[in-house]
Amino acid sequence: MKVIKLGGSLLEDSTRRAQSLRSIADAWNGGEQIVLVHGGGKHIDALLSRLGIAKRTHAGLRITDGETLPVVVGVLAGIVNKMLVSELSALGVRAAGISGADASTLVAARRSPSDGVDLGHVGDVRSSDPALIHSLLAARILPVVSSVAIDDAGALLNVNADTAASAIAIAVGASSLTFVTDVPGVLDGSGAVVPLLDARKVRSLIRKNVVTGGMRPKLEAALHALSSGVKSIVIGEGGTELVAA
Repeated sequence: MKVIKLGGSLLEDSTRRAQSLRSIADAWNGGEQIVLVHGGGKHIDALLSRLGIAKRTHAGLRITDGETLPVVVGVLAGIVNKMLVSELSALGVRAAGISGADASTLVAARRSPSDGVDLGHVGDVRSSDPALIHSLLAARILPVVSSVAIDDAGALLNVNADTAASAIAIAVGASSLTFVTDVPGVLDGSGAVVPLLDARKVRSLIRKNVVTGGMRPKLEAALHALSSGVKSIVIGEGGTELVAA
């Protein structure tokens, strides 16, 4: 089974998105089991701007206050999720869009204030129940999962999509996890893609702050998946492969 995470500006680029979805459709129609996980930050930014709601971030995380949360949920679980379902359906794939909040697919805990800043409805994924995903797969329906989680009290939380994909890959027992995004892979100091990284080197890159921005949570999510039994991790289409040792 494969878990594929779509994110970055790729979700806005209709040409590149179509190419990625065509590859997914071909693999699915060839008999592979696939779970698709997605974010949608750029779409959230665009709707917030149209609504006149200021985008606020801290330490690379979106501050998700009471005014921002409905926009995040509506875009991720609605607009982007159903866009992907629609485009997969046009490619001959029976797909169903769900959020991580459905059937405890993603359970999270609200993150504590960071540096004195309350991030609002932002969560850290604590567990994933794969029951709903397995049911869809058993019916040959491709699950499309948005990165919205729920906490133990039933509150909705905005969670990092890379972390969500890692948690789902572990829960469903995936053999591989691929992060398809707008970067070609992990880059070295000269800007070239590093084709292979082991876990020790990845930890060193994170510890030394060599990787920043959105690549950091991707690598942290990849490490967690590797240590939990996911055998193959790839960042970027044909980009960097991560191995346990």
